Amino acid sequence: MPFFVYILASKRNGTLYVGLTNDLVRRMTEHKTKLVPGFTRQYDVTLLVYFEAFDSILEARAREHSLKRWRRALKLKLIEQDNPNWRDLTDELNTLAT
Repeated sequence: MPFFVYILASKRNGTLYVGLTNDLVRRMTEHKTKLVPGFTRQYDVTLLVYFEAFDSILEARAREHSLKRWRRALKLKLIEQDNPNWRDLTDELNTLAT
């Protein structure tokens, strides 16, 4: 079972959120429908702009912890490298899951 570390944004260069899950499709549904109270619901952070997959929960937790400690500029650079147009990658996830 893969584990995912992901970055959400409210808009291009907007508010960022780093998270971890073992089911990215389910988790994105929760974020987009605002099912879970908290930071992402409060600040409307729903665009999936970056994610990485890991085989180990330990590796994923270490990466999540690392990314959360990065300065904002480094997170923006990471997103821009893989997703320069800040596309919402959620639709691509749904395509892969079917």
